[in-house]
Amino acid sequence: MIKLLLNRIVVLFITFIGITVITFVVINISPGKPQDMMDMSTRISFEAKQRLVKLYGLDKPLHIRYFNWFLRVIRLDFGTSFKDDKPVLKKISERLPATLLLNILSLGIIFFVGCTIGILSAMYQNKFFDKLTTIVVFLGYSIPRYWLAILCMIVFGIKLNWLPISGLRSVNWEYLPFVGKIWDILKHLILPVAISSFSGLAGLARYVRGSMIEQLNCEYIKFALSKGTQRKKVVFYHAFRNVLIPVVTILGLSLPDLIGGGFIFETIFAYPGMGRLGYEAIMARDYPLIMGIGTITAALTLLGNFIADIVYVYVDPRVRYK
Repeated sequence: MIKLLLNRIVVLFITFIGITVITFVVINISPGKPQDMMDMSTRISFEAKQRLVKLYGLDKPLHIRYFNWFLRVIRLDFGTSFKDDKPVLKKISERLPATLLLNILSLGIIFFVGCTIGILSAMYQNKFFDKLTTIVVFLGYSIPRYWLAILCMIVFGIKLNWLPISGLRSVNWEYLPFVGKIWDILKHLILPVAISSFSGLAGLARYVRGSMIEQLNCEYIKFALSKGTQRKKVVFYHAFRNVLIPVVTILGLSLPDLIGGGFIFETIFAYPGMGRLGYEAIMARDYPLIMGIGTITAALTLLGNFIADIVYVYVDPRVRYK
């Protein structure tokens, strides 16, 4: 098992380097440069722009810039933002907790609600509940998240005025009591968490349903039922443990989609996370901030996959004894 985990660490490190190389090259060869954003101000002369280009090292060859940047990243130095000259790591650390909170809640809902719906749909196959959840699942597959986010903002935020539609807390949050502060944050999280987890929940529920139906038709399940074992115990204790093996892998693979989708609906909801910060950095051609967000996002994604591999080892004893 230790050898397996060490091999995974080596593969993840090589993958991480490859991601940083591709991201760095794509950002630097894409149309639009940081000095182009200065054209909006007529007070900055051409010579001043060239001095800034030289100051930030943008006149050096691409491979040298990447090598210098990577040496700084090893020391956790992502440089300073072109936009406001603030340390990139500080700007990211201010937004990272909100993104982690959003993704952890989304993954929790995807796992617990998705597995519950999938199991119940398999237990009541072709019944009303199964047909209803099938319709919901196909809606989850087909509806774009950005469109669903705007629709929910209009219905629940503007028409019904039930939920806030932007930010993580209200303007008067500091003056609320402790319970009121928690409730205010929860209200702001309902729509972003629901939208970010809807499509993943639908896909996992459908997969769990199919795997559970397959397990319920196996001989060991029929044998346990014939011996008088309670159906719920057979389903949740025996069958679900075998269904859980590929579910762990699916959850690990869904993490990049959650983080990547955050760039869209965090901007729509004005959510103070890394997704919105990344969108603002891309619009401003802020290379250090873009690379910092891309690097930390890649690291979090690879860390999530590594944790999924560890959980997979404990869920499936066959991997442990190889």
